[in-house]
Amino acid sequence: MLEFVLVFAILALVLGAYWTMFVFPKQRAYKHKQKVVRALHRGDEIVTYGGIVGRIIDIDADKGISYIEIADGVTIKLLTAALQQQYDAAEIAQQANIGIDNERAQQATTE
Repeated sequence: MLEFVLVFAILALVLGAYWTMFVFPKQRAYKHKQKVVRALHRGDEIVTYGGIVGRIIDIDADKGISYIEIADGVTIKLLTAALQQQYDAAEIAQQANIGIDNERAQQATTE
């Protein structure tokens, strides 16, 4: 009987650790993404998860579809879940430069 209680306690601890390390952060990230997407409005410039930059023409919240203009007269229909964030050229350039600097630092240490 004692072995059963000990195995159950260890299993509960492992499950709790897994939940804390993997499930909670995923839930937090999902809620943050939903908050960002819900804050988008018609006319906002956005970036999709595929890296496409465009302007929101319309959002059909009931169907989960967004209409994005990617060039003059070119409109695409996307799942609203594919919208990543508002487009901020300065922030994206800064993130790209950080990645380039990290890559250069790694190359310098391997040479």
